[in-house]
Amino acid sequence: MAKAAEDGQPIHPLTALRAREGLSAARYLARIGQAHQELGFGRVAFRREQVTRWTRNGVTPQPTTLLAMAHYHGIDLASVDRYGWPDFLHLALHDDGVVLELPWTAAGTVLSLTDLGGHVDRRTFLITPTGALGAILAQWATAEPSLALPINGRRLGTSDARLFELRLDALRHLDDTVGAEQVYQGAVFELQMIRDRIENATYTEETGRRLFAAAAEASRLAGWCAYDEGRHAAAERHFVTALRAAATAQDPTLSALVLGFWANLRYNAMKSDPRGALHLIEAAMSDRKKISSPRVRAMLHARAARAHSKAGENAAAYARIDDALAAYESAEAIEADVPALYWLSRGEIHQVAASSALSLGEPRKALDHFSAATQEDPYDTEREIRGTVIYDARRAEAHLALGELDAAVAIGHDVIDVMGGVDSARSTSTLADLRTQLRQHRHVPLVAEFLSISA
Repeated sequence: MAKAAEDGQPIHPLTALRAREGLSAARYLARIGQAHQELGFGRVAFRREQVTRWTRNGVTPQPTTLLAMAHYHGIDLASVDRYGWPDFLHLALHDDGVVLELPWTAAGTVLSLTDLGGHVDRRTFLITPTGALGAILAQWATAEPSLALPINGRRLGTSDARLFELRLDALRHLDDTVGAEQVYQGAVFELQMIRDRIENATYTEETGRRLFAAAAEASRLAGWCAYDEGRHAAAERHFVTALRAAATAQDPTLSALVLGFWANLRYNAMKSDPRGALHLIEAAMSDRKKISSPRVRAMLHARAARAHSKAGENAAAYARIDDALAAYESAEAIEADVPALYWLSRGEIHQVAASSALSLGEPRKALDHFSAATQEDPYDTEREIRGTVIYDARRAEAHLALGELDAAVAIGHDVIDVMGGVDSARSTSTLADLRTQLRQHRHVPLVAEFLSISA
């Protein structure tokens, strides 16, 4: 990934390409001159200072020079007009980190949707410093992307956008049953189809926004599935791309949703970064009046509570649980709300409260919230096995913390029965945590038996 310039601005893609190839300005211009001739445009005389004018003074090269650059770097010549100067050069970098440096424009968003397939977890993409999060959020907050509507290709209408929305809704529900790996592949495939339609069809501004919103949701879902598989760098890349697409769709509620899921990754993975998670959540809620969904607001408060609990901040955590329950009181039927939050309920918020209490060293309060969750919303194990596994394992941990070995082991057996062949790194990790804690009591026969069958 290209490093940031000293003034904090993204490095120019031409500078990054020259640095990668180790070319001086003179040598680079000589190669562009040769490409200019190969394309049949004739000889051209470049002055060395032209590179500085292009990269620092905002000067755009001549049209034939742009085509020569594309030819030299192996970029489709049509991309010069499609993305413009200097955005088309990003296509030659082939680096996941480019997602961080693309301009927050519609063209930059389309470029960020390029080459999202594959199953490699590129750990160089991890946005480790919280300061880097701040830079991304600042760009998101000030982005004013306008759609450049295509003039060629088949005409798309709202019904076409609706088909993508319906397919994504089916994928979300399939994630509950078939597992993250297959749904990840499906989400990436949807993303590729949506990107193709954005680039190669014509549509109105309203349809365009819905297409970018669908791209944001597909990337968010891919990010969530990558996270569930334990591929945190891939997940974070998808969340950044989803935020870009939501900004291009000019949908603050969708942006807030993406930031809430990204926050979950930050406090649960990434070596647990509760401060980074809170940074994301507070950015999402900086203008909460623009968030049209009470469920999204409730989800953000719940995620903030969990982040505070990870940071050991009791009062703040419980206050945000109260805020989450209060926000949920205004929620409409899910048919009239954000479809991606079909799973959010009062019971789910109590489950988050229970997990927070457990992290804060209050197992009795955790069990009270687990009990309230069951009363509010009996968990449907056929609908969401992973959630059942995670919360039941934590409930067992609460009993264990209170010295109630019989209850802890009994729930542990239930977890194994429910888990079966579930494909989830999060669920497996939670069960592993329970087993680790139980090993301290392995001299007790019923614990020893459980450890032997759960290995």
